Amino acid sequence: MKTGMIAEGLRAHVLSCCEEQNLVDVRIGLGYTAVLLEDGSAGVAYTFHEQAAAGCSVFRGRRPLAGCSTQEVLQYLGSSDPVESAVGLAVANALVNRPYPGQEEGDILGVLSVRPEDRVGMVGYFGPLVAPLEKRVRELTIFERNAARSEKVLPAEEALERLPSCDVSIITSTALILGDLDGLLEAASTCREVALVGASTPLACTVFASRGVTLLSGVIVKDAAGVLRIVSEAGGMGFFGRRVQKVNMRI
Repeated sequence: MKTGMIAEGLRAHVLSCCEEQNLVDVRIGLGYTAVLLEDGSAGVAYTFHEQAAAGCSVFRGRRPLAGCSTQEVLQYLGSSDPVESAVGLAVANALVNRPYPGQEEGDILGVLSVRPEDRVGMVGYFGPLVAPLEKRVRELTIFERNAARSEKVLPAEEALERLPSCDVSIITSTALILGDLDGLLEAASTCREVALVGASTPLACTVFASRGVTLLSGVIVKDAAGVLRIVSEAGGMGFFGRRVQKVNMRI
C-alpha cells in the first residue's frame, strides 16, 4: 500500500462528510473505471491499464465489489496498485462530485486565469486545451508519460524540475491515482494558478485548499447507466458527452 498525504486527506474527508452506502455496480474498463452507488449516483476515474498487474486478472482485491460498503472500498484509494487506486477514487468521486453552490458549468478555459505573459505547465496531455492556450499565453510546456500523444510533450518526470518556474500549472488528477500528486503540487507551490483537471478530479475544495490548488475542474455524472455502459465498452471522456456535466470550482 502506497498512500500519499493527499490521498489520505481525501479519504478522511469523504469518510467524515459522506453517508456510507453500498456499491451496486463496478466497471473496470480499459479507459475508465466507474462505480454506481445505491442512491443512484456514480463516479469515474481513469484506468491505468498499462500499469496493471500482468495476467488475466488485473484486479486482485476483494470480490465481489458490488455489495461492499463505500467505507470498505475507499481503503483502495492511494494503493500502489493503480487499478485498486482507480476503484477507490471512483468511489470518492461518486460521493463528493455533486452539485454545490458556486460551481461554474463548462470548460475550464472559461474560468482559468491566464495572462499573455504567463508560462504555463501542463502535466498530462489535454489535447483540446493546447491550441487555445498557446494563443493566450507566452509559453506552454506539456509533460506527459506517453510520448506518442504529441511531438510537443516532454517526459513527465521533468515536471518536478520545471513547474517552479511556471506562473500557471494545469495538472491531471490522474496523478492522484499513481501517487504523484503530492510532489507535483509541492513543485507548483509558487504558481499563481494551480488547476486540477479531468474526469478523475474530486470536487472536494477543503481537501485541496491547503495544498495550493486554486481551481478544480471535474465532472458530475448525470446519466449513470449510460456512463457505465461506455466504460464497459472501453470508452472514456470523448464518449461521455451529455451524460456528464463539466463543472469548475474556484478555491
